[in-house]
Amino acid sequence: MWQDFKKFAFKGNVLDLAIAVVIGGAFGKIVSSLVENIITPIIGLLLFGADFSTLKYKEIFYGEFIQSVFDFFVVAFSIFLFVRLLSKFKRKEDVAEAVEEAPPIDAKEVLLEEIRDLLKKQNNV
Repeated sequence: MWQDFKKFAFKGNVLDLAIAVVIGGAFGKIVSSLVENIITPIIGLLLFGADFSTLKYKEIFYGEFIQSVFDFFVVAFSIFLFVRLLSKFKRKEDVAEAVEEAPPIDAKEVLLEEIRDLLKKQNNV
């Protein structure tokens, strides 16, 4: 059961979807902060200091926007490191499976390869 779950959970599409959801959530914070803390107050200033929620002047909180951008980069970098770590483990597993699954070379194949190499050598001379 663990092997089946492991194959499902670390399948490329599932992992990509999970990463997209987390990155999308972090990016959503940036967009929300941009609208709430930068764009809305500027529009409020252009409308003679009106704030859409309380109809009074509100300062622009650009620090919250910068913090949201910083949080996004921290989340994105953390996910990058996690995916990189997973890909290293996956490569090790793939190499181990390839070594295990490599079929033994038949003697006939070896002889045919030698004949091919000799014919190439004769044609080049």
